[in-house]
Formats: sequence, structure tokens, C-alpha cells
Amino acid sequence: MSHTFFIAFSYIVTALVIAGLILRAAIDHRIQVRTLADLESRGVGRRSRRG
Repeated sequence: MSHTFFIAFSYIVTALVIAGLILRAAIDHRIQVRTLADLESRGVGRRSRRG
């Protein structure tokens, strides 16, 4: 039996892990943007904007 199954399975698992990491980063970005907008609406400013 060749190693084709093992290699294909490894690529599939790797693709799923990378897709999961990208999805997690996108969801976290949305949460951070919402949190920042909420803080700014309550008058809390960013430190980087202070001149």
C-alpha cells in the first residue's frame, strides 16, 4: 500500500487547521472592533491618538 492516503490526510488536516486559525482571527478581529467602538462611544479614547 502506498503512502498516498497518509499524505492526502495530512494535507487535509493541515488545511483544516489553517482554515480554523484564519476563522478564529477573523472572529477575534470583529470582536475587537466592536469592543473598541463600544469603548469609544463611552468616551474612552485610544492612547495612540493622544498627541
